[in-house]
Amino acid sequence: MTDLAPRRRGMSPNQKRDLRNGLLFISSWLIGFGVLLGYPIVSSLYYSFTDFSVLQPPQWSGLANFQELAHDEVFLKSLYNTFYYAAWALPLGVTLALAIAILLNTGVRGMPVFRTIFFLPSLVPTVALAILWLWIFNGQYSILNYLLGLVGIEGPNWLSDPHWVKPALVVMSLWGTGHAVVIYLAGLQGVPASLYEAAELDGATWWGRIRHVTLPMISPVILFNLIMGIIGTFNYFAIPYVMAPGGQPARSAYFLAVDLFDNAFQYFRMGYACAMAWVLFVIVFLLTMLALKFSERHVHYGGG
Repeated sequence: MTDLAPRRRGMSPNQKRDLRNGLLFISSWLIGFGVLLGYPIVSSLYYSFTDFSVLQPPQWSGLANFQELAHDEVFLKSLYNTFYYAAWALPLGVTLALAIAILLNTGVRGMPVFRTIFFLPSLVPTVALAILWLWIFNGQYSILNYLLGLVGIEGPNWLSDPHWVKPALVVMSLWGTGHAVVIYLAGLQGVPASLYEAAELDGATWWGRIRHVTLPMISPVILFNLIMGIIGTFNYFAIPYVMAPGGQPARSAYFLAVDLFDNAFQYFRMGYACAMAWVLFVIVFLLTMLALKFSERHVHYGGG
């Protein structure tokens, strides 16, 4: 009986040499990934099930950390603050950045200057930006309240009032949309002008051209910025840590990333902080999957 199945051949000497050379070339990356990313990720998952104070060996505690999180009022407050911030800052940031990019893509005179002006704020160091906005939101001497006073509006104590501190941080987040604007501009410049001409010949208004031509053509770019925004808003740390130490007033500016940092490096509850980090990871992962699922019908790729 003749065996008709093709014989499996091993790798040729040239293929083995190429594989060896390829692995050698990326060996530094593989080692760096394993040491700097892989090991910490696996370790944090293990520590999340332990009582680990950094100074003492970890003691296995099972689901105790996660059970405590479910009843931790400070954690629940920080989780609410984070969702509140994300629910406002994310859609406002995406919309504003897209609107600015569309305006900058109109080709008016001096456009490179305007593009530079909108991009520069995103280059300001985070701590310096926080100090700047501390003065802008100062309840007594801020220029913002001074301008509001010119039109007869008495400005609040932005960072001292629990009802205004989160809206103030949301407004501040719009300052750094320049990097997203640049990405949108790159996508807009790839939209064929012939599509706009065809839409105009069909009688489409400016909004019709944006809705039926611009948004579908740059939908992958919108999805990318949306996912990056989800990750960024749920890891919101430096600004509230500098501007509202301890989440004051009344922990109304206490965010999940700040709570995680405090538990890990101030209270030395590293196991509890690792459990918090994995909860944060699951939230970001689920929201990202939700965005990708929603994109199946609304995001259009070239050639698709």
